[in-house]
Amino acid sequence: MTRKINRRQFAAGAVAGSALLAGSAPFSIVRAQSKKLKIGVLLPKSGFEAQLGIACQRGIDITQKMLPSFGLPGDFEIMNADTESSVDVARSRAEKLVNEGANVLVGAFDSGQSAAIAQVAEQKGVPYVINIAAAPQITEQGYKYVFRNFPTAPMLVRNGLTLMKSVFERSGITPKTAVLMHINDTFGQAMQKGISAMLPGLNMPFQVVETISYDPQAKDLSVEVAKAKATGADLVMPVTRINDAILLVREMVKQRWEPKIVMSPGAPGFYENQFYKTLGKYSNYMITNVPWYNPRSVVTQKVLDEFTKHYKNEMFELNVGFSFEAVMIAVDAFARAKSTDGKALADALRSTNIKDHIMAGGPITFDAKGQNPNIISVTLQNLDQRPKVVLPLDIAEDNLTLPMPGWSKR
Repeated sequence: MTRKINRRQFAAGAVAGSALLAGSAPFSIVRAQSKKLKIGVLLPKSGFEAQLGIACQRGIDITQKMLPSFGLPGDFEIMNADTESSVDVARSRAEKLVNEGANVLVGAFDSGQSAAIAQVAEQKGVPYVINIAAAPQITEQGYKYVFRNFPTAPMLVRNGLTLMKSVFERSGITPKTAVLMHINDTFGQAMQKGISAMLPGLNMPFQVVETISYDPQAKDLSVEVAKAKATGADLVMPVTRINDAILLVREMVKQRWEPKIVMSPGAPGFYENQFYKTLGKYSNYMITNVPWYNPRSVVTQKVLDEFTKHYKNEMFELNVGFSFEAVMIAVDAFARAKSTDGKALADALRSTNIKDHIMAGGPITFDAKGQNPNIISVTLQNLDQRPKVVLPLDIAEDNLTLPMPGWSKR
């Protein structure tokens, strides 16, 4: 059974973890140095987040063949572990990987699980490269061994809301009212808090008239959708995972709710392959403002070609891209450190500067907190049952289409 972590538990764990780490971090595990880097990968490959973890794994699995083409060594070992979509399991599996010789940890897609892994990594003195996890608390603990190549929730929110203005300007549609619908897990709460804090200062043209939260493992969203529909809002801002994103749209179709715009300020769900496979024509026209791969990058094109050979029926998307980059970052640090020692690897990670990579934005670097500040968001719209970049225009693949056609007109 997956155990949820609430905000109080998260904060208590972080404080306790910080106190523990303050005393234990200098005494990192002493082990014989190996010439081969061992990367412990933690992802939710079972449980309610399984589809997302499996998508991340695809990005991991092509690294050994692809990294040598970018001048990096391919002779490293991947040690895979399933977090089972559970915070407690993520923590225990991280400890197990370190005890089995992992020199670096990578993962874990989910913020709660990643926070637990970060505490283990810091205690053991083993560098941890986060592929995907947005809760800002993770890089606010003063950790020395934690590095995140993914935006924090405030970064996601600010980038996502700013892009909304561009969407309104480009489409000529300016909503006056909005409803925020969000999952109530660590990520969803962080996003909701960020949106509430930032909206007043961004001079947005709409007012949020209702905020509705729900369990990401919910089996029925009929009540939540009916409540949202009753607001008459022009804009729906969903913060979802994949399963509830599908439930949300199905219920909107069933209740014949047709707002002018459905646009996520920065969350998974709408761009996932399963979303298109399940919903077909009803998956089209949804918008997500989210970090994404740069379709014009040479690195992207090479990795995309290789990915397509291995996974003909799967989608190359941000889960794949950020997971690939997490391993790339670890191997790049190893190549420069010329050591598997935790401190040496952490020192090398702090000086990371990878200019040619997959995801849109500037060079991959890390600030004093271990956060990459150079990641941007793009505007994706589901067109022809796949996500396409429509903004910014310099990397756009298609034109923005708004307002959304009604369900019966698809």
